[in-house]
Amino acid sequence: MKRYKQLSLAGGVVVVVCGILAVYAAEPDKKSAEFRAEFIKNFKRTGMDTTPGDAMMLRILVEAGRCKRGVEVGSNKGFGAINMGIAFERTGGHLFTLEIDPKLVKTCRANLEAVGLENVVTCIEGDALKTLPTLEGEFDFVFLDAVKKDYLKYLKLIEPKLKPGAIVVADNVIKSAKDMQDFLEYVENSPNYDTVTIRASMEKQDGMTVSYKIK
Repeated sequence: MKRYKQLSLAGGVVVVVCGILAVYAAEPDKKSAEFRAEFIKNFKRTGMDTTPGDAMMLRILVEAGRCKRGVEVGSNKGFGAINMGIAFERTGGHLFTLEIDPKLVKTCRANLEAVGLENVVTCIEGDALKTLPTLEGEFDFVFLDAVKKDYLKYLKLIEPKLKPGAIVVADNVIKSAKDMQDFLEYVENSPNYDTVTIRASMEKQDGMTVSYKIK
């Protein structure tokens, strides 16, 4: 009887161990290219999210510029941050994404964790006009996609921390041109920037400015 109990106990341990191993084996690799591609493909976007084509352009700009420290103003649910985060992971860099809505901050952080980017992208809650001045160090990439009339204010707050060669991208510059006229005049006429306006994804019928900080 004692031997039977020992065998039953051993059998139970084996079953439990096998069950644990099966659970771990079934968990997807959150950092795999395949898992992330599927997550991005199935991401439930709204009109407030960056489009897939625009998000990929941002990723390519980060990688091509070998950018190390970036700031995104306007996280929403984190679709753009995920795409840029993949690029910053590859360059060994870090992205700070700023969002004023607490609910969106929570969603953004959850989405970043879902693809294993929580250590590469930091989502900061609060008004960007107040949180931007708290960021320390130099930056070489900026993406503006929040309150349109405040674009120049955002840029002016981060500009002293921009390295020569930094890339500044601003979204919705065609449809919202009137709301950001001061910003557009500044980046297009300043001797410190080379700037071009490009048509963004046809999904939004809008565009972006891409500026290169000369000095």
